[in-house]
Amino acid sequence: MIWLAVAVGGALGSMARHAVNLLFAHVLERAVPYATGSVNVAGSAVIGLLAALLATGRVHMSTELRTFVFVGILGGFTTFSSFMLDTFTLGHGGEHAVAFWNVALQTALGLAAVWVGYRLGVSISPP
Repeated sequence: MIWLAVAVGGALGSMARHAVNLLFAHVLERAVPYATGSVNVAGSAVIGLLAALLATGRVHMSTELRTFVFVGILGGFTTFSSFMLDTFTLGHGGEHAVAFWNVALQTALGLAAVWVGYRLGVSISPP
């Protein structure tokens, strides 16, 4: 059952990730590195929020549901490997400053998003 949870969650997360990529490509006419960065920051915020809600006992999830959400959906949605390839591609294409800021900003914003998500989760009043 765990494997099915990972597979279904991963498919949903991957489809959502692809939708974000298409949206950025349509709106900005360039997805790299903006779609990947947005997905990584959003995923960091969500995982921080869920971690806080679980840690404080405000949300309870079975092992299967946690695996479905954390490994499946968020694993399929966030794209660290794409982040690395985007950075390599930018640097290899001579856009060294953009590659540097891609790493610096996504790392800083991702950590900040986890912190904000966690703080939000801790501060939510229990029902």
